[in-house]
Amino acid sequence: MNATSGAPTLPVDQPNNLLIFINELRKHLRALLLGSVLVAFGVYFATPAIIGLVQKHLDQQLAFFTVAEPFVAHAKMAFVISLVILMPWILFCFWKALARPFKISKATTRWFVFFTCCLFYSGASFCYLITLPFGIKFLLGFQSEQLQPVISIGRFVTFVTMFVFAFGLIFELPIFMIFTAKVGICPRRTFEKNRRYAVLVISILAALLTPTPDIVN
Repeated sequence: MNATSGAPTLPVDQPNNLLIFINELRKHLRALLLGSVLVAFGVYFATPAIIGLVQKHLDQQLAFFTVAEPFVAHAKMAFVISLVILMPWILFCFWKALARPFKISKATTRWFVFFTCCLFYSGASFCYLITLPFGIKFLLGFQSEQLQPVISIGRFVTFVTMFVFAFGLIFELPIFMIFTAKVGICPRRTFEKNRRYAVLVISILAALLTPTPDIVN
């Protein structure tokens, strides 16, 4: 039976499948690491302009407090951008490694890669264009004549890249729900049964974690 019926499509031997997945993924790690380093090296020379664009977009003035902080911040930005650029390749290797233990067809694997890429870039764009400007404006709203912000470039880069990358990953949730249902790890019926609890938990987390207090955010 297929995932739409709520029943597993195939018996899942999870420990063995996990070992097979890890072994398959290890085959790609060296190439992925080398590719990330090479792309980060190339992107590094453009990071001053990129950080300048992010500063302008978020309307922030930055400072640094240690000699090495600007270099480390630029290197960190270059590495994260390299991961964003290489995300289609990373996701291809990830789904290719999952395909063998869970018997996913090549056509299905290609669709998983396509949609996870779309969702990742959608989440990252949503964070950068919408969430971060509102969030930073709210968080800096506590400044006063006696309390003025001095933001270091290192903390700024960490904050921006962490949120953008995290939003990209969070947007992948629907695809992984479909995957777990398709291979029988967590059948569709389980999601349907616990939908109300999920909505409640998501609402509470949204109220606690969103940086602005209004109900829309």
